[in-house]
Amino acid sequence: MSIPAPGDSAAPAPAVMRRVLGRFASGVVVVSGTGSSGPVGFTCQSFFSLSLDPPLVALAPSRSSASWPHLHRSELFSANVLADGQEQLARGFSRSGVDKFADVEWWPGPNGTPHIAGALAWVDCRVEEVHPGGDHHLVVGRVLDLAGGDGLPLVFFRGGFSGIAGSP
Repeated sequence: MSIPAPGDSAAPAPAVMRRVLGRFASGVVVVSGTGSSGPVGFTCQSFFSLSLDPPLVALAPSRSSASWPHLHRSELFSANVLADGQEQLARGFSRSGVDKFADVEWWPGPNGTPHIAGALAWVDCRVEEVHPGGDHHLVVGRVLDLAGGDGLPLVFFRGGFSGIAGSP
């Protein structure tokens, strides 16, 4: 079986990819850091644990992200795992050209990266590697510190946000 090359007419259309892969539910994080003029961040649902030893996570910011270059330059970021009920925060951090931290309660974590109030967990990282990934980057982050609390996560499924029923 051969794999279609990018742009090959046999490759699935982006709309089909989005519709089918949208059936995979994922958690939602706000990736935050500090730029030259203050805190920056973006909403990301492509975030996952990569390795326990060494402690690594991965995320996939869009190549068009205005926030990612600031975080890449600083080499530090926090992944703030959003809790059920933080949909407005997720939507706010997905917008471009606005002060995303206006009216958002946060504090600097141990490495200076923003930790968002009410988040279910936070994971502080140093950028370890960045790889090309089509219209995204694949970023590997070395975990420097992390903590979590109780509650249920915000979930992204079929193009929308929701919570999950029950607890694990």
